[in-house]
Amino acid sequence: MSPPARTPPPGGERKPLPIAARIARARPQLTRSHVQVADYVLRHPLQAATMPIDELAAAVGVSVATANRFARAIGLDGYPMLRAELVKGFEAMLAPVEKMRARLARPGTVHDAFVAALEESQRNIAATREALSPAMCEQAVHDILAARRIYLVGFGSSGWLAGLLQRGLEAHCDSVHLLASVAGASHGARLLPRMGAPDLLIAITFPRYLCDTALLAQGAAERGVRVLALTDGPQSPLAPIAHGALYAPTENCHAASSESSALALIEALASAVAMKAPNSVQNAARVTEAVLPWLHDGTARTSPAGAHAASARKGAATP
Repeated sequence: MSPPARTPPPGGERKPLPIAARIARARPQLTRSHVQVADYVLRHPLQAATMPIDELAAAVGVSVATANRFARAIGLDGYPMLRAELVKGFEAMLAPVEKMRARLARPGTVHDAFVAALEESQRNIAATREALSPAMCEQAVHDILAARRIYLVGFGSSGWLAGLLQRGLEAHCDSVHLLASVAGASHGARLLPRMGAPDLLIAITFPRYLCDTALLAQGAAERGVRVLALTDGPQSPLAPIAHGALYAPTENCHAASSESSALALIEALASAVAMKAPNSVQNAARVTEAVLPWLHDGTARTSPAGAHAASARKGAATP
């Protein structure tokens, strides 16, 4: 006779306990070796989530059997289930590692790697084009040109993207400020009190998302600043904060995200601003005139240091 089905607790199935809670509950009954494993898992959860059982046992200094018994001691079926539970908290962070592992498992040449990366960039850019909303494009350009001041926030690889966007906008906008600096996120936090309703914050973040970008965007929105998000999709932490968003899918088989589609979106945004900005031709002419002395025109030029060295050589050769 089969055992009666268990009645689920009120409110549905009980959620499984996190690993830290399981360890805390079982700790009084753990052996000394199990406590060693527990302490390692709590100190290095990401490493433990990616380690085979023999590597974990070697790192802790216990046997493989002890590592497996530890998993059972905290109420799991074994070490594979322990790893699976640990991974649940790190899906986004571990995704690039797993993608790289899968890619390396397939044989291929260096040329194949080039082709695969370029094809992936093409797919991302095509998806970015498909995701464009005509109304949102118009709103984004309007907000940029109407803003009293524009603040750009992005950290990590998005910091480089923010710098490129600043370069594209400053020819047509009078006040463009990059919040990523040597002071880190605190620089942006110090500028938050200066922001107000006439300003615009453009926040840039892609997987793996950085908390600082979302926190600064939230702080700006609470001060009445319009927030434009450049990110990968509605699942981004910027989506619920922003007043408008432009999306660039950034799938990458070797890393957390690809910058090619994000850069293409930024170049498209800067081009649209240039098209709609008043006096855009005059602005471009002024920039060209300003940088003209630094542009190579095909003639050989000698730097002052090089001219001095050539003169010294000539003097030394004179009898």
